Amino acid sequence: MKPKYQRVVLKISGEALLGNQDFGISAEVLKRVSQEISKVAKTGIQIAIVIGGGNIFRGREAKKLGIDQATGDYMGMLATLINALALQVALENQGLEVRVMSAINMIAIAEPYIRRRAIRHLEKGRIVIFAAGTGNPYFTTDMASALRAAEIEAEVILKATKVDGVYEKDPLEDKNAKKYDHLSYIEVLQKQLKIMDAAAVSLCMDNKLPIIVFNMVTPDNIKKAIWGESVGTKIS
Repeated sequence: MKPKYQRVVLKISGEALLGNQDFGISAEVLKRVSQEISKVAKTGIQIAIVIGGGNIFRGREAKKLGIDQATGDYMGMLATLINALALQVALENQGLEVRVMSAINMIAIAEPYIRRRAIRHLEKGRIVIFAAGTGNPYFTTDMASALRAAEIEAEVILKATKVDGVYEKDPLEDKNAKKYDHLSYIEVLQKQLKIMDAAAVSLCMDNKLPIIVFNMVTPDNIKKAIWGESVGTKIS
């Protein structure tokens, strides 16, 4: 069986790296995620990763500290860079070549984001981690994943979460919540389902870029999603 997608963007939230902790990066989760990504990367699939920073700092927390939103968002972008460097090392420990590209220039630790260079890295079999979101305040890392996926001409966005798809209500709060196997972009926007922010969903819709929302914790789910097996919820 051949993979359905050859070039993908994997979106990992910062919270997903928490594990059972309240703050920071779980060594166990980091290792498990890197192993799952490694299984797929070693088959020749081109993988770009967008990583969040919510396990360290969220821009919306800034108000409580008396910090304006733009500054808070920049602080959140720096948090994504910490996660990106940790994931880079974890993936390199799996024997993979990895490049971190930052939307904010930090040339001592990451390459600047240049679209053509990112594509070249992927073509050479390297994993690319996009850090610092879009580089602009007021935009989420979900928006960054949609934007980067469109720019590098990825075929799908894989949104890795703690639940096994999209539900009508939070399944952690309501055990009877209905799970959707497939949704259209318009349904996501109309139902105001909190999968990605509306701007990110609209960008995916405009570029006919499918989104697969799935549980990152379940072994082989990343591979199953790329091979076109039924996993999580597909938005298209």
